[in-house]
Amino acid sequence: MTDALTQLRELQTADLPVHGGRTLAYVYDSGLPDIDRIGREAVAAYAGSNGLDPTAFPSLLRMETEVVGTAADLLDAPESVVGTVTSGGTESVLLAVQTARDAHPGIEHPRMVLPTTAHAAFHKAAHYFGVEPVLVPVGPDFRADPAAMAAAMDERTVLVVASAPSYAHGVVDPVTAIAAAAAERGIRCHVDACIGGWVLPYATRLGRDVPAWTFAVEGVTSISVDLHKYAYAPKGTSVLLHRTPDLRRPQFFASAAWPGYTMLNSTMQSTKSGGPLAGAWAVMRSLGDEGYEKLARDVFEAVDRIRAGVGEIPQLAVVSTPDSTLIALTTDETCDPFTVCDEMAARGWYVQPQMSYAGSPATIHLSVSAATLPHVPELLAALAEAVSAAVAAGPVTVDPAVAAFIGDLDPTSLSEEDFDGLLLAAGLVGAAGSEEGDLALPRRMAEVNAMLDLASAAMREALLVAFLDRLTRPIRR
Repeated sequence: MTDALTQLRELQTADLPVHGGRTLAYVYDSGLPDIDRIGREAVAAYAGSNGLDPTAFPSLLRMETEVVGTAADLLDAPESVVGTVTSGGTESVLLAVQTARDAHPGIEHPRMVLPTTAHAAFHKAAHYFGVEPVLVPVGPDFRADPAAMAAAMDERTVLVVASAPSYAHGVVDPVTAIAAAAAERGIRCHVDACIGGWVLPYATRLGRDVPAWTFAVEGVTSISVDLHKYAYAPKGTSVLLHRTPDLRRPQFFASAAWPGYTMLNSTMQSTKSGGPLAGAWAVMRSLGDEGYEKLARDVFEAVDRIRAGVGEIPQLAVVSTPDSTLIALTTDETCDPFTVCDEMAARGWYVQPQMSYAGSPATIHLSVSAATLPHVPELLAALAEAVSAAVAAGPVTVDPAVAAFIGDLDPTSLSEEDFDGLLLAAGLVGAAGSEEGDLALPRRMAEVNAMLDLASAAMREALLVAFLDRLTRPIRR
């Protein structure tokens, strides 16, 4: 047993750090060791509890209703609001779409209206539940266009979506106008606040200018907010709130059509560990309202300092003034963004590359945490060095023959041979018989990302699915 734990610690040394404020995607760090400890201990204490039956584990029911109540208070919810704790933002989004679809069984081919900046989880929901996504271009500031959203709604629309904020650029959509247009047509309006929902209310309290987006906006029927992001709870917990019980009811599933117990589920899961819920409850109780306000103050101070520092680097610019804690950076023609990401990684910082889309260039994404604040000078120094190195290295080029090969591929019929050829061209093929299934993950990804950036969206999806399939082949012992 001890040996296995030692092996785990050794394996973990290759992972991105989850503490220290230097990983600006995937993890959200309060910078408070005691809060992390409390969350971990609560998860461990409830790891064996089962959230399937709230009557069997009433403490889980109590914690869930208290967590939902706290979220309702934070998001200006009316007394009629109800909510459910889910495993994360994607499950909350899936349930919001499924509930909207099932509320209209008479619509054979339902649709949902999305700004093009809506999270990809909505496309996953569309794929799973057969709800057609109607994508509406956003404005030059990357916010949804309310008039275009309204024009896209029709008799088949079951859901309209706005973001608070959108992940890629950190801006809040004009929810008031979008929700009003949806309400006028009797359509549900969901606000995806998975990443901003626990920090934007404090931003408003601190006097920052944030567009209205909560249940205080008439016409907003549901909101998703993740607790494992800026509530700094252990992964994975999210809350899906509906304005009334009637709006939530299609979310529930029950089946007595078998000889076992009658299945009754509020989410997509049946058996689920009580650990994440207990961890979220314990962290929320420990931090309290004042603790979250202090963390919000810290994270927004970090955001402001980073924005000011970026302004001192001529090759960089902020894509759109962020309303929240997410910053997207663009580079000028002398500086390759994918190389900047590699150079930052070499300096101990993880920033996330974002591919070009719909005529907009590739960008560099930063999800800023409270723990980043003490390290902002180091971050800006590393960023300036990374940019200088990227300028010196020059643009990343893809071999014309490889580019032509990618252009000729059909994403619907990508073969193993096609994929093998691209792996070889990208330098991702390791020694034959290697433990990694012949794949060698490079330390620098700029050339790989440049290849992916050349591909169409459909081709990029096909390539990455093939890569994931190859990467996750079993290791036999």
